[in-house]
Amino acid sequence: MPDLKVKLGPLELKNPVMTASGTFGYGSEYEEFFAPSLLGAVVVKGVAAKPVHGNPTPRVAEVTSGMINAIGLQGPGVDKFLHDEHYMPYLKRSHSTVIVNIWGKSVDEYRYVAERLDAESDGIAALEINVSCPNVKEGGISFSSDTTAMGKVVAAVRSATKLPLITKLSPNVKSMPDFAKAAADNGSDIVSMINTIPAMAIDIETRRPKIANVTGGLSGPAVKPVAVKMVYETAKAVNIPIIGMGGIFSGEDAVEFLLAGASAVAVGTAIFSDPMSPIKVLHGIEEYLSRHHYASVNDIIGKVLV
Repeated sequence: MPDLKVKLGPLELKNPVMTASGTFGYGSEYEEFFAPSLLGAVVVKGVAAKPVHGNPTPRVAEVTSGMINAIGLQGPGVDKFLHDEHYMPYLKRSHSTVIVNIWGKSVDEYRYVAERLDAESDGIAALEINVSCPNVKEGGISFSSDTTAMGKVVAAVRSATKLPLITKLSPNVKSMPDFAKAAADNGSDIVSMINTIPAMAIDIETRRPKIANVTGGLSGPAVKPVAVKMVYETAKAVNIPIIGMGGIFSGEDAVEFLLAGASAVAVGTAIFSDPMSPIKVLHGIEEYLSRHHYASVNDIIGKVLV
């Protein structure tokens, strides 16, 4: 069988498949389908300094080749996440590799959440900084659109934790490599990409937007070619590992990202239509490697022929 282990800087994973933040809850929601520990990592929903109720409903709309969402980063807050049985205690018991996605409305809030998680980091493998969610009216969007502002967030989190650090980048910028370089220069060990693309859908019978927030983030197969291009361009520009995501529904989709230069992949929107999709993606990668007689998944990372 091919070796599926991957090393992303200081982060080592048993295989290259993880969940995208916001699409897999906190793991326990899907335990009836498969054990979260089977994946390379579980990336939990965004954790902030305080509980967040999120945006009004409806929050999700299906569109051609994807979906638009404006959840608004609903979450329990860092205290409840660390101590409530449904969250981090469950993940520890499940023996999953846990990556905690964090966000805030100021640099100080990012730093505070990182400090709290670092102080009680047992069971946490890494932190992922969300600076790119386009459906939040405050905080994230301003950090994601300016390299200096984003760099301050990354540096603040870096100063607050010894955990491996991932910066999740927004596609809504002129040059993704520039933002990846800024993340690396300020202490990020890894970058993940891409987050959703701003979008809107209208119900023509009611003449109203299909989601209450009016606009939201587009994800799913529609964004995959954009994501693959951005991973490819960024992999040529930086020396830190990349986690690729955006419309991955199959092992073949995942292999595209790996060939483009990603060292691991995250499955997101596919989970809403098929909760088993992360496992199917993992098996698909394994089948591809066996069919092409590769001994290790590392043999195909960045090996697109151009």
